[in-house]
Amino acid sequence: MSRLHSENHLVSRIGWLRAAVLGANDGIVSTASLVVGVASASAGSSEVLVAGIAGLVAGAMSMAAGEYVSVSSQSDTEQADLDRERKELETQPEFEREELAQIYVARGIQPDLARQVADQLMAKDALAAHALDELGISEMTTARPIQAALTSAATFAVGAALPLLMVFISPANLLVWTVSLASLLFLALLGAVGARAGGANVWRATLRVTFWGAFAMALTAGIGAVVGTAI
Repeated sequence: MSRLHSENHLVSRIGWLRAAVLGANDGIVSTASLVVGVASASAGSSEVLVAGIAGLVAGAMSMAAGEYVSVSSQSDTEQADLDRERKELETQPEFEREELAQIYVARGIQPDLARQVADQLMAKDALAAHALDELGISEMTTARPIQAALTSAATFAVGAALPLLMVFISPANLLVWTVSLASLLFLALLGAVGARAGGANVWRATLRVTFWGAFAMALTAGIGAVVGTAI
């Protein structure tokens, strides 16, 4: 008898990985863009640093609040669907059993076998069976607002700290270039690490993250230069 091979699926990482990559990416891009924009307006290093620190604090709080509110909305919707499904199971058990069976029939299972599967799954945990196969809600992918909020805030702060570090070590006349190039390297590293953690294509993710980061910084630098010249 052959032994079952073990599998290491990465779907359970979706919740925190999405929040982590979003937070770190936003921290690097927004803070680097802010620093580059202010520096391009011919501001001094102290003004650039103050703007960057303010952006870090405000951005981390904004990410935490935004993630908590948005993921809470998702969680509320999931809970409402589960409550509705629980009531239907109490009032219309036969209809729900047939509904579950038809889902399996649509996937290619013979009708008689599909009804047997539905009967056995509902005998064990009817709500869990309908949540997974009818609503697409599972334990691994369910919304976790607090986890998303804390992860986004922490990774935003870490990401934002990287461009700020460049302000301390870069000569004033090279600040824009130093922050821009270093931030692109940070973004490339973030794309590679995120792709690796999620089992995705490393080169595609790295290119995607780096391209949009470069676009954001270039646009902000251009606006800063124009405003600085006008003022």
